[in-house]
Amino acid sequence: MSEGKHTIFERISRKSKPKDVMHITARESAQISRENRRITDAIEKERKRKNVPESEYLTTMRNPDNVVEFDDLHTYFFTDIGTVKAVDGVSFDIPKGKTVGVVGESGCGKSVTSLSLMQLVQRPQGQIVKGAIRFDSGEKVYDIAKTPTNVMETIRGSKISMIFQEPMTSLNPVFRAGDQIDEVISLHNPQMSKEEVKNLSLEMIDMVGIANKEGVYNMYPHELSGGMRQRIMITMALACKPRLIIADEPTTALDVTIQAQILALLRDLKDKINSSIMLITHDLGVVAEMADYVVVMYAGRVVERGQALEVYKEPCHPYTIGLMASKPVSNRQVRRLYSIPGSVPNPINMPSYCYFRDRCNKRFEKCNGPYPEEIRITETHSVSCYLFDDREFRD
Repeated sequence: MSEGKHTIFERISRKSKPKDVMHITARESAQISRENRRITDAIEKERKRKNVPESEYLTTMRNPDNVVEFDDLHTYFFTDIGTVKAVDGVSFDIPKGKTVGVVGESGCGKSVTSLSLMQLVQRPQGQIVKGAIRFDSGEKVYDIAKTPTNVMETIRGSKISMIFQEPMTSLNPVFRAGDQIDEVISLHNPQMSKEEVKNLSLEMIDMVGIANKEGVYNMYPHELSGGMRQRIMITMALACKPRLIIADEPTTALDVTIQAQILALLRDLKDKINSSIMLITHDLGVVAEMADYVVVMYAGRVVERGQALEVYKEPCHPYTIGLMASKPVSNRQVRRLYSIPGSVPNPINMPSYCYFRDRCNKRFEKCNGPYPEEIRITETHSVSCYLFDDREFRD
């Protein structure tokens, strides 16, 4: 994965970008495409190797109490007008048995982070180019960024499962709900008979609070309501009792009553199967209800993280404060909800300074410097902002 003395990551960083990515010539686009192919071909060649020794992708956890550790993760998309750094150095942990809420505006990198963990980033354009994702399966610890595809297929759906954002597009419309649940179970439990698989599917349908389990088992997705389809998705995700559940905005497009039911269901089932949840959402109310820890992302980077109570009680980063202010509050009448001014920087030509600087109402001279390092406010609460340079936590 190197050319000459430079690694692929260094080549990407050194690669020239057009001055104006909105108006580039055909020659510039072709040059970028050729360079992208060289980079992605090298990564794909490394990834498609067969008989990879376990020593290359097995590792150890930094903290044995964590189920997942993101360590300086970089996931890029190589487009014809430049490289989009969708995830640009993300680091945070998911403790065992806990719920971690990942929040931020649309396009901040939440879903790409979770897809990187599942190895579902669209290839060859999308690639993990640097960093590690350590996952404790209970038997072995894998570095997902280096794990071969054939090994990942035994982990995905069994040890790590995902509840996707829109169940109607995630469920296959030509297969009955029961058949789709059966497929997940039989794929990871080949020793089970068809009867045992069906019985387990019915048991899981019953567990997610569906009364007519036999009827729903034989229904097609279009015959189910939005809430029922979401429960079927949860059934498929929990069928193999995974150690980690990724919930990518699981309450989108559901009415408030059904949202509350789905969240309560997830919380109860997590405790029943002793699992952890990575909850991706832009709804701060959902995070306040569900999460033990909060990770706030902006433009592909983590700007603040900590225990949910800490972040909600004392939000530090101006972006987090802006998100809190833009949320409707009960018993308070306002003519217009607050919205953070400005827009996210161009993802292809990201600035060298703080990505939020141009939208920040608290910026000062120091903000013109390089991107701020992570500063610890308390042992568990940290923020990337120059406002807190003098408040660094010390043991």
